[in-house]
Amino acid sequence: MSKPNDIAIDEIVARCGGDMRGALRALLLVNEHLEAEVQQLHAIIAQGGPLERGNSALH
Repeated sequence: MSKPNDIAIDEIVARCGGDMRGALRALLLVNEHLEAEVQQLHAIIAQGGPLERGNSALH
């Protein structure tokens, strides 16, 4: 694992008060949210909708 990843992991665990399970729970929730965004984007593309640039759903 690279140094930046180690630092990010340490920061996430610290933000959860040192609770490793809490950190994992938080990451799972973030991942679920991102997966939902990807599904929405796939649906937009499948319907032939445009992908906005700038202030877009792609952040």
